[in-house]
Amino acid sequence: MKRMLSGIKPSGELTLGNYLGALRNFVNYQDEYEMFVFIANLHCITVYQPANELRKYLKDAVALYLASGLDPHRATIFLQSDVMEHAQLGFIMSCNSYLGEMNRMTQYKDKVAKKETNLTVGFYTYPTLMAADILMYDADFVPVGEDQKQHVEITRDIAERFNNRYSPTFTVPQPLIPTVGARIMSLSDPTKKMSKSDHSDKGVIYMLDEPNVIRKKIRSAVTDTAGIIQFDPANQPGVANLLTIYASCKQISINEALRVFEGKNYGEFKHEVAESIIELLEPIQAKYKEIIQSNLLEDVLREGKEKAQSIAFRKLKKVQYKVGLDLFK
Repeated sequence: MKRMLSGIKPSGELTLGNYLGALRNFVNYQDEYEMFVFIANLHCITVYQPANELRKYLKDAVALYLASGLDPHRATIFLQSDVMEHAQLGFIMSCNSYLGEMNRMTQYKDKVAKKETNLTVGFYTYPTLMAADILMYDADFVPVGEDQKQHVEITRDIAERFNNRYSPTFTVPQPLIPTVGARIMSLSDPTKKMSKSDHSDKGVIYMLDEPNVIRKKIRSAVTDTAGIIQFDPANQPGVANLLTIYASCKQISINEALRVFEGKNYGEFKHEVAESIIELLEPIQAKYKEIIQSNLLEDVLREGKEKAQSIAFRKLKKVQYKVGLDLFK
């Protein structure tokens, strides 16, 4: 069975975009692949966050993974920081990477273009830690959004460089980009991705939002004055985004969604989109409440750590011997 690895960086509350673009796919993949799913909490601290807030986000993320259908008997679920080999392999990977590669990373270039001056060293080098996250487990596939494909590409470059320099060591991973619901946009600015780091809550549906909050946010979602429900991302990005959300929630095609809304106005359209989100999230929220009040999280993370660490320990020992750090195999 091929191995797949992915992680979510819960630097804020998980969003509908996280679920439709990634989390639901993890659930579908766990029967097809050997799944390793981790909470990327080391990546969370590249930008300062209050400790209490971060702990809540991490706990909620694990609970929502489980509530969404990830089965700890079919997927290995763990905290990145629980497996300390990640950070050590990350440093070794940084020593097999170049400044020019880091300078070309889109997230870094965007921050520099905006003249942000408080960037941490961790933010600059996090692609090498991400490479370690993936290469540690010899993942064959990494499910990512189109905007994250660059991270898998640099991971492939680092793996091939290491394999050529020291002998075959790492599986060179392939990005796997979902074709449906892979990119959910902001409700307030549909030219930008829905993000948990969005400065305005109005553009984001969170997985734990109450039904009335969801209805209010969808009612205020940006559309246009055309009054026509059609899928035209270039000219009607707001309408196209709502159609994508509806189709993704209902797991139907855009064309099927268009037939549902034929002859309807924007008010009716938005009402149905909101109800489709509520229908999707309510059972997940109910399951989340059960999980958060139990001891399941601690048990799942302990078991996930044990399994992940046994693999990570062997891989790191092999790497350290090949680069000359360890004296004995």
